[in-house]
Amino acid sequence: MNAKRNSPEPYSYDKAGVSIAAGNALVKAIAPLARATARPGADADLGGFGGFFDPKAAGYSDPLLVAANDGVGTKVKLAIDFDRHDRIGIDLVAMCVNDLIVQGAEPLFFLDYFATGKLDNGVAERVVAGIADGCTESGCALIGGETAEMPGMYADGDYDLAGFCVGAVERGEALTGTDVEAGDLILGLGSSGVHSNGFSLVRRLAADKEWKLDRPAPFDQEHLLVDTLIEPTRIYVKSLLPLVRAGKIKALAHITGGGLLENIPRVLGDAHHAHVDASAWPQPALMGFLQGQGNIEPEEMARTFNCGIGMILIVHPDLAASVTDALIAAGETVHQIGRIENGEKGCTVSGTAADWSALADWSATHNG
Repeated sequence: MNAKRNSPEPYSYDKAGVSIAAGNALVKAIAPLARATARPGADADLGGFGGFFDPKAAGYSDPLLVAANDGVGTKVKLAIDFDRHDRIGIDLVAMCVNDLIVQGAEPLFFLDYFATGKLDNGVAERVVAGIADGCTESGCALIGGETAEMPGMYADGDYDLAGFCVGAVERGEALTGTDVEAGDLILGLGSSGVHSNGFSLVRRLAADKEWKLDRPAPFDQEHLLVDTLIEPTRIYVKSLLPLVRAGKIKALAHITGGGLLENIPRVLGDAHHAHVDASAWPQPALMGFLQGQGNIEPEEMARTFNCGIGMILIVHPDLAASVTDALIAAGETVHQIGRIENGEKGCTVSGTAADWSALADWSATHNG
């Protein structure tokens, strides 16, 4: 009896910090969220070891599959620090599906990875609800994912996200940029804010300049500064897909890390150069605020942030008007921002110094 009383307490996975019951409860809670994203080709039911998708049921006869994966970066820290978990999942989906549409591919299905030190089902369910919203907005099915509870890997309350998406395009219809030529016009679609790139710099500025993130933004008294920064990445899939399928777009570029300067050349041939005029669209006050607070050089702005343009299109001049009208009808903000010319492969953004200097003066005057 004494030996039994003095024996060490049995070890268990739960005592090590991992709750299988909590994980099972989360799957049960988020199953309806995934089911709501069902589309032809996928029933979006969770619980199996893998998710199925039937391209034939989705209407494809000879598809090429296109895959993309991404994360949200340190924008997640803002969501964690300010209890803004509900829409960070939209960013996760957007960063993947916007990369697929630039290849001409329709997003078909999505899988997520949610990693944390200690599973908080309430937080996780809010994050997955945002992922489901992003899937619905882009027309793809959430068919599976992974929740990893890893004690000791993350600080209390922290988590990280990764997303994986597969799309399809009929053979011979992919956007490759090979038919881009001198004289083609560059159209820019308005962004919803910083999107999901540049947040390490944003957070550094916030700390160094002691921004009051829970106060109204100095450039927008209707919204808290944190909410202007954490606004989800815009998803462009549904507005672009009909134009892609109609053959009206020669190339697309998703303006993510590397900004305008680095992303536009990715869809150009070796003998073509993109000339972008920053005075062709109103520079968002948020971008001016960031530039002014960090005294950021114009070229650095164009390489780090989207500067108000989240997606660019390269189109034939004869189609620019009809493409613009269709995008406006789909709810996009469209600007003609430049053209393609013969020259060394690359991108030049002009007109930035005067425009951003004016916004820097404005933001410096109104910050407080």
